[in-house]
Amino acid sequence: MSEIRFDERVAIVTGAGAGLGKTYALELAARGAKVVVNDLGGARDGSGSGTAAADLVVEEIKKAGGEAAANYDSVATIEGGKNIIKTAVDSYGKVDIVINNAGILRDKSFLKMTEQDWDMIHDVHLKGAFCVLQPAFAVMKANGYGRIVNTTSHSGLFGNFGQANYCAAKTGLIGLMNNLSIEGAKYNIKCNTIAPAAASRLTEDVMLPDLFNKLKPEFVTPLVVFLCSEENTDTKMIFNCGLGWFSRTELVCAPGAIIGDGKRPISAEEVRDEWSTITSLDDAKPLPTVTDTFAYIGELLS
Repeated sequence: MSEIRFDERVAIVTGAGAGLGKTYALELAARGAKVVVNDLGGARDGSGSGTAAADLVVEEIKKAGGEAAANYDSVATIEGGKNIIKTAVDSYGKVDIVINNAGILRDKSFLKMTEQDWDMIHDVHLKGAFCVLQPAFAVMKANGYGRIVNTTSHSGLFGNFGQANYCAAKTGLIGLMNNLSIEGAKYNIKCNTIAPAAASRLTEDVMLPDLFNKLKPEFVTPLVVFLCSEENTDTKMIFNCGLGWFSRTELVCAPGAIIGDGKRPISAEEVRDEWSTITSLDDAKPLPTVTDTFAYIGELLS
């Protein structure tokens, strides 16, 4: 079995001071990548900052014979994002891989959620991905190569009580992936998204103890490593992962029902009467772009 290597590749992992991010950074470095370990060093709710988390991971990588540089900027501002990319370019000359892993939680039921709760989650998860990826994308485009892994969650895919802010931001990352996959196609920039189930400081009081202890971050890392590799040529995909389980989730469009002839008025009663057909997912399929959506509609109507 040939080994997946990252010699001469430069990777950035945000939120790499602990948990999933740390395992990604350690594994990429062990396989030859030069790694920028980004971590603000704050608490789970986004408060505070510090350098220890990133420094300890960098020290561990170097002790194992790898190469790494620490960065302590927040992903939540464009200045912070630019500084993260600058750390990679100044240290190693380029950026090949970005793993958007940084995250915080501010869980509250919807009616108790404040504007600050909403904004802080979006600033870190969704805006943070923009702030990091825009300057990184420019470097990748110039070099004709890039691998991007965004992190959504099953809360973002399917919903979870008390996480309206988190769910919305995490779903937004899928939309960002969809766009970057299209814009990066001719530059060999692949962008995929994972929905990990793993033990971390974000999930330690959400999961049952038995499950928490079993869901080791290391069981997610192999998928991320492959997605970051040259061997991966797929893009615009969403993957579930945890405890050795890997599968794909996809947004699909079903044929549905055609009512009327495109000229006469359509009534709500006709929609009601076709409801079982409209809501059926039989023969549903993914559609790569908006253009494909319009083409699909045209086929159904022809």
